[in-house]
Amino acid sequence: MDSSEFLNFLATRVSVREYEEGCITEDDAEYLLTAASKAPSAGNLEAWDVVIVTDPGQLEMLADAAGNQHQIKDAGCVFCVCANYVRAMSRYGDRGIMFAVEDATIAATYMMLAAHARRLHTCWVGAFDDGEVKGILDLPAHIRPVALLCVGHGEAPSRGPERMDPEGHAHYDIW
Repeated sequence: MDSSEFLNFLATRVSVREYEEGCITEDDAEYLLTAASKAPSAGNLEAWDVVIVTDPGQLEMLADAAGNQHQIKDAGCVFCVCANYVRAMSRYGDRGIMFAVEDATIAATYMMLAAHARRLHTCWVGAFDDGEVKGILDLPAHIRPVALLCVGHGEAPSRGPERMDPEGHAHYDIW
C-alpha cells in the first residue's frame, strides 16, 4: 500500500451505528486481537486487556450503562478495551496509569483499523458509566474500561463527517 492508498484507507473508515443482526466470526475476533498485539506500548508492557462481549443480555446492560446507545446491543459484538494499571505501574509507578490508558487507546485504534481491513464496521463508544461497566463485566479494581468498541457488519453512512484542516492542529516549535 502506498501513502495515498493509506490516506484513502483511513478516510473510508467511519463510525457505524446501524448494524445487521449477528456477530463477527471467531477468526475475525482473533484477527483484531492479533492486530492489537502489534500496537506500540509503553515499555512493551502491553498494559491493556479486552473483554469480548457477545451475550445479548450483557450487551443490553452495556448499552444502558452508555446512555442507551443502541449500537452497542445492535452490533452483536463489543470489545471492552481496558487499561491494566498494575501492569504499567509495576515499572512506571503513578505515571503508569497514563501509560496504561495510552496503551489501551492505541490497541483499540489498531482493532478499529484491522476491522476496517476485514470490511467490518466499528463504533468507538467512550461515553459510559465506568462503575456500571466494571460491575457488568466483573472487572478487577485495577482495570479501567477505556472504550466499548462495537464491531460488526453494518451500514456505513454515505460520507464521513467533515474534518478540521490538519494544519489547524499543528504548532511548530512553540504554541
